[in-house]
Amino acid sequence: MIFGDSIAAGYGLEEEEAFPALIQSKIDSIGLEYRVVNAGSSGETTAGGLRRIDWVLQQPVDIFVLELGGNDGLRGIDPENTKQNLQGIIDKVSEKYPSAEIVLTGMESPPNMGEQYTSRFRSVFSDLAEENDVTFMPFILDGVAGDQELNQADGIHPTKEGHKVIAENLWEYLEGVL
Repeated sequence: MIFGDSIAAGYGLEEEEAFPALIQSKIDSIGLEYRVVNAGSSGETTAGGLRRIDWVLQQPVDIFVLELGGNDGLRGIDPENTKQNLQGIIDKVSEKYPSAEIVLTGMESPPNMGEQYTSRFRSVFSDLAEENDVTFMPFILDGVAGDQELNQADGIHPTKEGHKVIAENLWEYLEGVL
């Protein structure tokens, strides 16, 4: 399951162009018996994700990719709140599916939030990964953020080509878990 925001949801793209569908194609190409569930919701904050998690966990989960936080950073939400919400999601997944592997993807806040906020926000993800001993991808938009060719006109949401980069990068972390 890929649980996230508009990045996972593939905002502005066809469903099959978003990185969760591209991960499914990779899984299928090597003959593994996994079905990727895209549980991305545009505009989702970590607080919204925490409210929504029980509902999505009604189906079994073997691998849980947690891709939330970008909207918290855009809205200037206190990084401590973001951390508590993400921890709550991790706890609920671990409680309901103790054998599930969790992959946490990091996010960066925009530089206009100031250096102190940006630093605190960035550390939320690495701290959580270490504290929970989960697989950690430091930045979901690595190689995509800031590249006009890989982002839609809004400068925030990746294009079809940007999603290909995300899928390739995420695959490096998922391959060993799968």
